[in-house]
Amino acid sequence: MTTFERQSATAIAHAVRTGQTTAVALVDEIHARLFAYDAIQPQIWISRASYEDMLAAARVIDARVAAGDDLPLAGVPFAVKDNIDVVGFETTAACPAFAYRPQASATVVQRLLDAGALCVGKTNLDQFATGLNGTRSPYGAPRNAYNLAYVSGGSSSGSASATAAGLVAFALGTDTAGSGRVPAAFQHLIGFKPTKGRWSNTGLVPACRTLDCITVFTDDTADARLIDSVVAGFDARDAYSRPLANLPIERKTIGVPRRDQRVFFGDLESEYLFDRAIEKLGQLYNVVEIDYAPLQEAAQLLYSGPWVAERTAAMAGILASNPEAVDPTVREIVEVGQGTTAVELFNGIYRLAELKRYAENLWQTIDIMVFPTTGTTYRVAELQASPIVLNSAFGYYTNFVNLLDMAALAVPAGTRTNATGFGITLIGPADTDRALLDAADAYLAIADLPSPPPLDLEGKMQTVKLAVVGAHLKDMPLHWQLTSRDAKFVGAFETAPNYRLYAIADSVPPKPALVYSDDGAAIALEVYEMGVAEFGSFVVEVPPPLAIGTVTLADGTSVKGFVAEPRALTGAEDITHLGGWRAYIAQK
Repeated sequence: MTTFERQSATAIAHAVRTGQTTAVALVDEIHARLFAYDAIQPQIWISRASYEDMLAAARVIDARVAAGDDLPLAGVPFAVKDNIDVVGFETTAACPAFAYRPQASATVVQRLLDAGALCVGKTNLDQFATGLNGTRSPYGAPRNAYNLAYVSGGSSSGSASATAAGLVAFALGTDTAGSGRVPAAFQHLIGFKPTKGRWSNTGLVPACRTLDCITVFTDDTADARLIDSVVAGFDARDAYSRPLANLPIERKTIGVPRRDQRVFFGDLESEYLFDRAIEKLGQLYNVVEIDYAPLQEAAQLLYSGPWVAERTAAMAGILASNPEAVDPTVREIVEVGQGTTAVELFNGIYRLAELKRYAENLWQTIDIMVFPTTGTTYRVAELQASPIVLNSAFGYYTNFVNLLDMAALAVPAGTRTNATGFGITLIGPADTDRALLDAADAYLAIADLPSPPPLDLEGKMQTVKLAVVGAHLKDMPLHWQLTSRDAKFVGAFETAPNYRLYAIADSVPPKPALVYSDDGAAIALEVYEMGVAEFGSFVVEVPPPLAIGTVTLADGTSVKGFVAEPRALTGAEDITHLGGWRAYIAQK
């Protein structure tokens, strides 16, 4: 599998608007990329637009371009974190029991669609946006696109990985404690976290309603500017929205943490790369050291103080009605908030006000703060073994920003020897969003950063799980196609209760067709695991009208599996009521 040629949102939109290509023509390329990368990381996605739906949306975009509509994002493919509403998709927040179908798209999403952007699908996340690592989801753990053994960063895990892999030109995430910045750092991306209220939160499943920000991942600052120009602005439906403002940065002084307050968790590469970034910034700005302790105290209020109760409030319904549906680590974190008292909360508010005053005074002497986005990174296996302690390390430099009402922009600042990204974050007072982008441009122009390394397209994830429902089941006529590829039996399972099963007419040997349906049932199947190369050779041999797609299991996880084209149902017998192919064969 070769790497994808990546194009910016700016370039794609220009090509469509000027007639160099069309949105319809782009759909085939988009679809091919998505399908190819599914063999590597299907868990990036929770739901995705069908080829037909993307084609229909593209035709509308092309018609609008032909009619002379000004579409700054014409034909640009993008993805949306699955705690943000998009009409036509379920919103799950990575919790199947919480899922609902929105009646309207989030304001930010609708502004993107109105500008001609093409929504590809909804991306995976740490459940209820609680986490900075990307491993807390029943849909699987998205991986770092540059080294599949390492975490993607979270909670906007799928959005960052989809952008880094070149599957979309940009993707929406969210940020309460760093979720729109940490994944950007790990995957060599720009992570733009606007000032609270600059972008509307209407249509966002809240984590902490007073702190949440919708964010964007892009390859460059030009695309971040473009997205901001489309979606920023007041929304009367959002109680926390505020009028748009763009404040300049008057002086040229940067504040960095005192050396004795810099923590890299034993990661000497990160320490070196941060020192190098400061050296480069010193060519542009006057760099001074600041006392990070008050800002770090503010950061502690988010998870070690009363603000955890705001997450508890956002999840009160499902915690009361179906607590077992919540990821155990997420539940452990948010249940603490049930014991928070009003006295503790008010004391926290008072202390935060004092810390805000410190920050306000700090802005009288410096213009921008620059911190490591994170001090280190970890492998997925390490996060799964120590999910809370290691996750906390990721938030060391990020948790205070939203509490203190600041704008932030994560930018690349180097590459570790393991190919994961190291990044710095430029932080400014509220409404300095555009000025931070200008500062980032100045830094990147002199940073002398190497191009990101090649994507890890085979690397550390060597296997794919495949669900079979018919002739490939054990002891069935085509099972040899699995055993000849050394496929290992994972287990017997059932699908989610959203499928129908048909016996295809005149098929030799007899084969079933599994079709997604809202009016469906749970269907018995078997799951096997095989190497990526073997999976590819297997897919090549799948005859029409069958195809390999994504099948959701009863526990909410997704695997690759047999599905069927519509023509498979011509003359087919509906055998859903039997619950599986073995029961049908036994009946015959």
